[in-house]
Amino acid sequence: MDDVTESRIEAAEESLRRILGDDALAGRTFLDVGSGSGLFSLAALRLRAARVHSFDYDEESVAATRALADRAGAHAIWTIERGDATDPSYMSGLGEFDVVYSWGVLHHTGAMWDALANTADRVGAGGLLYIAIYNDQGRKSGRWRRIKQLYNGLPRPLRAAYAVAVMLPWEARMLAGATARGRPGDYVRGWAREGGRGMSRWHDLLDWVGGFPFEVAAPEDVFRFCRDRGFELVELTTAVPRGGIGCNEFVFRRAGRT
Repeated sequence: MDDVTESRIEAAEESLRRILGDDALAGRTFLDVGSGSGLFSLAALRLRAARVHSFDYDEESVAATRALADRAGAHAIWTIERGDATDPSYMSGLGEFDVVYSWGVLHHTGAMWDALANTADRVGAGGLLYIAIYNDQGRKSGRWRRIKQLYNGLPRPLRAAYAVAVMLPWEARMLAGATARGRPGDYVRGWAREGGRGMSRWHDLLDWVGGFPFEVAAPEDVFRFCRDRGFELVELTTAVPRGGIGCNEFVFRRAGRT
């Protein structure tokens, strides 16, 4: 976990503060659905969460999160295990949490709406649900689905080269735009700190090109799905430019059980 640097941890903390507020996690329980490297679980602990539970379906991600917990010496209040967001029995056994977080995960489960329902059910009364779901771009999303299928059908040694070939035109446009603004360094720095979230740009690129299963949703569909389950929308950041590539971010509050 050498790539989880102090600067990336700080960026992850700032990402959580920006959306949830400075003290939203202080003294509260935090569930990280699809923990990946464990970066945001650690960020939650550093923002004074009382207890953190992390799980991921991928064994390598579970191992990475455990390694990060070892490094932080935080096992007393940080539980880590393998789990499946689409399994209602597993999810219901977790109990309820004050803040439930799942960024860019549920759309890779192969059963996104079921996984979202299970995840939303883990939010206690008055608690927060913070999720990010791939934006529905219509035909463009269908094209990306085919690109991702091809990536996953390739031999592993060829996948990285394929991802670079797919994303090279996109990256070239980003570099050209930064250069036209007289700030090519912005593009270079973006590879060290992606989108202010502290994530590895390279791993994000591979996840975007190779992340499969791949499901998408329009912002209004996510809103209605959660509203009908007793949530109110308190924060929304849509893919930029409007209707563009990437994730829509939502924060919902559960007003109370119905």
